[in-house]
Parts: sequence; structure tokens; C-alpha cells
Amino acid sequence: MPEKPGVYRFLDEKGTIIYVGKAKRLKRRVSSYFNKEHDSAKVRMLVTKIRDIQTTVVDSEWEALLLENSMIKEFKPKYNIMLKDDKSYPWIAISKEEFPRVFSTRRPDPATMQLFGPYSSVKSMNVLLDTIREIFPLRTCRRLVQSDRPCMQYQLKRCSAPCSGFISKEEYQRNIARIADIIKGKRQEVISELKEEMMAHAEKWEFEKAAELKQRIEILHQFIGKSVVVSASLTNMDVFGIEEEEDCAYVSFLRIVDGAIVQAHIIEISNNIERDSEETLWNGILEISSRMEGLSDTVLVPFMPKLVPEGWDIQVPQRGEKRKLVELAIRNAHFYMLEKKKRQDLVNPERRSQRVLQSLKEALGMKTLPRHIECFDNSNTQGEDPVAAMICFIDGKPAKKEYRHFNIKTVVGADDFASMEEVVFRRYHRLLEEEKPLPDLVVIDGGKGQLHAAYKAIQALHIEDRLMLVGIAKRLEDIYKVGDDLPVYIDKRSEAQRLLQEVRDEVHHFGITHHRKRRSKTSMTSALDHAPGIGPVLKKRLLKEFRSLSGIKNASVEALAAVIGAKRASDLIAYLAQNG
Repeated sequence: MPEKPGVYRFLDEKGTIIYVGKAKRLKRRVSSYFNKEHDSAKVRMLVTKIRDIQTTVVDSEWEALLLENSMIKEFKPKYNIMLKDDKSYPWIAISKEEFPRVFSTRRPDPATMQLFGPYSSVKSMNVLLDTIREIFPLRTCRRLVQSDRPCMQYQLKRCSAPCSGFISKEEYQRNIARIADIIKGKRQEVISELKEEMMAHAEKWEFEKAAELKQRIEILHQFIGKSVVVSASLTNMDVFGIEEEEDCAYVSFLRIVDGAIVQAHIIEISNNIERDSEETLWNGILEISSRMEGLSDTVLVPFMPKLVPEGWDIQVPQRGEKRKLVELAIRNAHFYMLEKKKRQDLVNPERRSQRVLQSLKEALGMKTLPRHIECFDNSNTQGEDPVAAMICFIDGKPAKKEYRHFNIKTVVGADDFASMEEVVFRRYHRLLEEEKPLPDLVVIDGGKGQLHAAYKAIQALHIEDRLMLVGIAKRLEDIYKVGDDLPVYIDKRSEAQRLLQEVRDEVHHFGITHHRKRRSKTSMTSALDHAPGIGPVLKKRLLKEFRSLSGIKNASVEALAAVIGAKRASDLIAYLAQNG
């Protein structure tokens, strides 16, 4: 195996190419697949299927990248990155005919068409096409048949009637060239040409033709006014952004011409085996370059690739308007990824829950998917009315039939740690007695103190190896595991973090609601317990009639007398007035 740059191909037992890769030194890169342990299961699977290796030596690493890119497109190996949007978006096509047509197509054929695109926004493409047709009436019929009498499209000023000889081939082709310039973003150049032509007709006193050209110029000005202008000071450049996730990446492209965004597109790339941000970005850039028949002289990217070919002006702006453009491209890729996930979730709601649970599993280092999650929280008021709550999530969704409230039985006063230990022990002792399944993940709403108290209960039941226990700190929302001094790192914006917060918020709400009811009931009951002449029977009768302590306080003497008698009613009103 040579120590030179080149491309290598792995083949399976049937002789099918299953992977194509590039290398600065072929021998070192290829041998790395066989002489070291790989973290990726996909790489390990690839290695087990290799039966033959082919190589092609080139002069430079850049040539290796270009050759690798073309081979991936040609052979579509199973384990390589794949472009996933080849047929997803429409193109603007100009047919290669004597009198060309301009139309949209989802079946691009370079042999018979001059292609522009693809366009990720069908609406913006149709606006552009409508503007072009309004400025330059072109034929729309599929077959050009010579006729002395033009069709209705000519009468409606939608066609220039080349079939009847009403426009010369030279003028028609000149309009087609201008249309191509408009699509490419060279709109000011087209306006300048039309103005010169308009003035020439005016000098010859051909005012009808001059007025027609003036109308075309106004239409083009209106269209330019609707374009997204990012900066009048920026000239022509191409901007790229990238957003990556585990198995997929999104490369966003913006073309800037005369300070305006004239084209935007996003390429979706599946990462089947090795995820390398630089290679992924380059694949996106090369694909856009081939589709656009080249790139602008200046290319803006979010990070500087190690491999930059000679003659390319690659820039990584750090501030200013150019940096804002790169950030816009990155945001476009990010929002595209989010929209894609939303569409997938609408089609298959279970897909999202599985994705979130898988993310949470990896973040916490769990062996099993946390399909069954339970969360505990304590509530008390200055040591009085201590209660606890437990809620349950199954497959990422609340399972409200499994929610439980706990009245603290063995703890006196405000001792959150002891209360947590009690309710966790009671919950899982009962599940074990009833031979019901334990949760995969237990979340404690509190810091390290509550977490260790819960762990004591888990240890006492000898189930610490059967579930994962974590605590979520209230102030910074950090996630702690037993025995770890530092919190588990989870992206605060991730779906896994949002699920834990949703679980925590749900138990908090559920526990607070129960605690308020208990506190209200306790205060109301204690106020009536010491009222003169009011025993359990009369207290029950009063609460049934007036619904609450407030209702009793606001009741008239006559209304109270009707329930408990005049003497007791008078004594009760005096007692409540004195004791609030």
C-alpha cells in the first residue's frame, strides 16, 4: 500500500464496492481500519465485510477529495455519506431548442436542458418564473409547429409567437440569455441592457417599443425590490453553513449577488459511517458547485477546512456583515433540521419519543431505554402538613393513573431528606411486594441531599442495580448521579433536558396542588375543632351546608341557627370573630 494521497475502495464478498474513502497517506489510513479498536459499531461492521481493497493514487489530497466525491456519486456505496435530496426539489430549466422554453421540472436532464437550482422554496421559484414570463413572453407549447395564425397565448401577450415568425431567432435567443442572467442574479446588468435598448428605440421615434421596454424594466425593478437585501456593500459571494446530528448533516447555501440573496438551498447528507465535519462540509460545497456550474469568487464558511485548494478564496469571517451571513446560513440549516423532525413526528409520533429517550439514555450512560420514568417531590409549610408526590412517565408521556400522593408518617417536622427516604422506600417496597415492574429511571426533585436520602432507601431494598437514580437541582437545573461531584453534562436546549424538566415540572405541580388542598383542609378543620359546642357531627353538617370555612364565616346568624341552633350559632360567630 503506497504512502501517497489517493482513494481507497472496500469491496465485499460479491465484489460490490461498500465504501469509498480518501487519504493523504493511503497505507496509514487503510491500515487504521485493521490495527485499532473502533468506537463506532458501524465501522466495526464495515470491517467484518471487507474482502478486497482497491486503491487509486493521485497527486494531491484535493484531487483525492474530488475523485472520492465522484466515485461516491457513481457507485453509491452502502457505508458512505449520501445526498438525500436529489429528487426532492424543483429546478428551473431552459430547453436546448431553436426557440427554448422556460419551465420548472423535478426531472433535470442536462443533455436536453440548461438547469438552474434546485430551489428549496417552490413559492419563490414560481414568483421568479412568473416575473420572467411577464417580462419576456415565451412559447409554452411542447412542440413548435409553424403556423400563419398564432394561438390565443399571443393574443394574451403570453407568447411572442415564434411559430408565426413574429420574433426573430436572434431576438428570442437574446431574451433567453437575459432570462438566464436574471435567474443567476445579474439583474442590474439586464436592466442596463434594457435601458440602452429603450433609449435606442426612443431615438428612432419607436415609442411603442420603448414603452414596452420601460414596462419590463419597471417589472424587474419591482421584483428586485422584493428580494432579500442583506447589504448594499457586499458584492458577489457564496455562503455556507452546517448543522449536524448523529446520522445526518445539513449544509445550507446562500448566493449573494449585488448585496441580495438570489438563491438559497439546503442539502441533506446522511452520515452512514464516519462523521467528519470538514468532509461533510466539502461534500456539500462540491455538490452545490456542480449544480450551480461553479461558485462565486468568494466563499464564506463557518470554519476553515484543513484542505483548501489553490486559487479558492475561502474566508471565515469573525465579525461584521459577512459573519452575520454565515450565522444566517447556519440558522437556516438548523431550522430545516427542526422542521424535518416536526414533519417526521407528525407522521410517526412514536418516532420522537424514541429519539428523545435514546438521547436521554446516552446522556445518562444507561444500559436500557428509560421508557418508565418516576419522579418524586416533597412539600411542606414551615414544617407543617408535610406531603410528597410521585408522577410517572411511560414512553415520554404522562401516565396519570400511576400518579401517587404520600402523607409523611414517620417524620416529625421539616426534614426533607428523611421525608424523601420514607416515600421512596414505601413506593418501591410496595412494588416489590406486589411484584410489579420497577422504573428504568427515578428522578429526585432536589439537590445532592435529597438524592442521597433516596439512594439510602434504594440500598435498603437492594435494588440499586435495577434502576438509575438521578437528582435535578432546582436552581441551575443540573443533573446529578449518586457518587458524582460534578453534574452530568446535558445540553440545556436538548430534547433530553426538556423531557427531564417536563417531568420535574409535572411532579412539582402535582405535589403543590395536593399540598394546598391538605393545608386548606387542615386549617379549616382545626378552626372548627375548638369552637364551643361544635362536635364532629355538627362540624360535618356545617361543612356540608356552607362548603368551606369562608362560607361559614360569611353566613348570617339566621342561616347558622337553621343548621346548629340559635345559641350555638351565636357562640360560633363570637368564636370565629375572636380567632380569625
